[in-house]
Amino acid sequence: MDSWKQNIYFVLVEPKEPGNIGASARAIKNMGFRNLCLVKPPAEMSEEGRWFARNAHDVLDSAETHDSVEEALRDKAVVVGTTRRIGKMRGVILPVEKGAARVRGIAENNKVAILFGREARGLNNDEVNECGFMIKIPSSEIQPSLNLSQAVLIIAYELSKFKEAMEDACCNIQKKKYNNSALMEDLKAHGEIAPLYERISGVLELLEYIPRGDRNLIKNIIVNLKHFIGRAGLTEKELNMIQGICTQIEKKVVKR
Repeated sequence: MDSWKQNIYFVLVEPKEPGNIGASARAIKNMGFRNLCLVKPPAEMSEEGRWFARNAHDVLDSAETHDSVEEALRDKAVVVGTTRRIGKMRGVILPVEKGAARVRGIAENNKVAILFGREARGLNNDEVNECGFMIKIPSSEIQPSLNLSQAVLIIAYELSKFKEAMEDACCNIQKKKYNNSALMEDLKAHGEIAPLYERISGVLELLEYIPRGDRNLIKNIIVNLKHFIGRAGLTEKELNMIQGICTQIEKKVVKR
């Protein structure tokens, strides 16, 4: 398997239908991937689910299971969501081709989680807030909602296309497109960055940037910061730099 493919994790959030889980495992393997993560899946995999996973039982049987989305994302550097809805609260939404291209670049050196929501209602707002950006698959207005395993297959296919694209491109173009990009650097895991947002909240209150008690404004700022940082992640140097800035601000404000 291409090394970058080992860094991509297809995360199904609270899937209810074993058939969808099995078909997703098959779709992942069809395109050369193998990392399937399940958040609160059904207690048992039915025979139907195993039937839909035809020739991909190894992917199905090795799938990680988690009790929460937070747990599934802890060691991932960048989190990407999938959506059929648009709106300001969903952050940056990219068409599937552009979204896949960005994921491909990040995954060269870093773990990327791609979140797929529940069959009936997708991802909730808190889960969307954890995503650096969202990917949207174009579909008909008459029937906009895709089957879960179909969405997995389409995104896995779009990602897999980049192997051929890179092989066809000359070496210099590859280097310009990928090696000079900050996305190629090692990024800190999602769980390592999470405490930073709480600290930034405290700094903003110290600076009286936010009216005292306005928790909605704080939440809105932090959500936007999560989207902003999450689109490319943070290197260790960048994380330490921001922590250092917070430390200096805290020292100066306390001395007033």
